Amino acid sequence: MIKAAVLGSPISHSLSPKIHSKAYEILGLENSYSAIEIDEATFPDFFNKIQSLGEDSDWTGFSLTMPLKEIVLNYCKSANEVTTAINSGNTLYKNNDSWFVTSTDYLAFQNLISVSKDSKIAIIGGGGTARAAIGSLNLKAKEVDVFLRSDKRMPDLIKAAPNLNVNMLEMGSDLGKYDLIIQTTPSGVFDQYAPLLKKANGVLLEALYKPWPTKLTQSYQDLGGEVISGKQLLVEQALYQIEIFSGIKFSFDEMRAQLLSHISED
Repeated sequence: MIKAAVLGSPISHSLSPKIHSKAYEILGLENSYSAIEIDEATFPDFFNKIQSLGEDSDWTGFSLTMPLKEIVLNYCKSANEVTTAINSGNTLYKNNDSWFVTSTDYLAFQNLISVSKDSKIAIIGGGGTARAAIGSLNLKAKEVDVFLRSDKRMPDLIKAAPNLNVNMLEMGSDLGKYDLIIQTTPSGVFDQYAPLLKKANGVLLEALYKPWPTKLTQSYQDLGGEVISGKQLLVEQALYQIEIFSGIKFSFDEMRAQLLSHISED
């Protein structure tokens, strides 16, 4: 029996319960996957409670979304090297009665992103998702421009990708020259800058999936650019979570197709 949930705030819009429940059904596994409203203030008590239960806890794991991807590392100290470097975890799972945290966002970005050392790359935002993205580029590219409202996130971004040259640009800077753009800010934050886009020469990966399309996505598509959707990112990172929670190896290609079809109308 798999008992899992997605934690975050706000959480009512999440497609994770629909994705995970369908996946475990496909795998023939009994499961319960819910959505629980948890924010930075309530997470410490929640985690301490499940940790104190030890072997008596019947939880398998948790998917984490905003605003928990950073705070989780303050409480769950068992993290791999990459997760620690990017200071972002989106997956809590139990193994031998101990809790571990990892980033399947990082793995999803590695799968979805195709670049060369000379690719021109921009990342919009500097939070946990942005650090997973830039971390996945650490050995693939030479340089990344990050679009930020202030420089306070720069040290964490540089730490997440020590092999990259990381440059800060203002939010309204020109996006037209990039081969790859990764948009990670919350809903509405970048809307005011979307009309400034005049060229779309590559690929836009938009981490949001609600609302859809975002203003930036619409502008990019109208200009002829290719878009990787937030649903594609959501399913890609979920594949790794499903593998971790179930302990079953399965075809990612087959499962990906079924899950994307399952949420295509949402």
